[in-house]
Amino acid sequence: MSRVAEWLRRVPGLLPLTRRLRAALGSGVAQPFAGSADYWRERYAKGGNSGPGSYGKFAEFKARVLNAWFREAGLSSAIEFGCGDGNQLRLLEVDDYLGVDVSAQAVARCRAAFAGAAGRRFMLADDYAGERAECALSLDVIYHLVEDEAFDRYMRRLFAAATRCVVIYSSNQIGNATNDGAHVRHRRFTDWVAQHQPGWRLERHVPNEYPYRDDWRTGSFADFYIYLSAAAT
Repeated sequence: MSRVAEWLRRVPGLLPLTRRLRAALGSGVAQPFAGSADYWRERYAKGGNSGPGSYGKFAEFKARVLNAWFREAGLSSAIEFGCGDGNQLRLLEVDDYLGVDVSAQAVARCRAAFAGAAGRRFMLADDYAGERAECALSLDVIYHLVEDEAFDRYMRRLFAAATRCVVIYSSNQIGNATNDGAHVRHRRFTDWVAQHQPGWRLERHVPNEYPYRDDWRTGSFADFYIYLSAAAT
């Protein structure tokens, strides 16, 4: 064992912290976390995608829940804040869809992927001007909003954009027990909704078919939470 490794081992809590930092930052020179929006702009600019939650079995699970809800509620329009690279959208069955994202590269990818497709529009978050839809979607976004101000602004925009329902797919816990890196911050967002959006009620909680069990490749800490507007019922 090297002297550095021996020193790390003897300092309580330092070795696990070092391992988590390495996992979060990857190889190469570590860069300071610039913020939620910049993290995703840089990720897409480097060719990254929306992550495992938008692919494979997780995307299929999300599509099953969403499409069933669209049919049950008779919804024809949706607006998604944090549309990412658009892979999840390929599985969704809704007539009119507007995707909003902070990344210009993500928006460009979506426009190219769905060029000519009816009822598919995309825009930058900076260009959003109060557009609304029957359903507002937030899929795998809330736990990536590490700043309080960004979280609060996002949540207010999300609920203001919906005329009938808000569907959130996220963790709903306090703390970051899974050590997912600087770009993840878990929150009990249902408490925020109860305090700041009294005109909305939680209609349904759908647990994940693949719950998280210490491996992000096989499970997710996100569940579905469906809110209905009291004014629309």
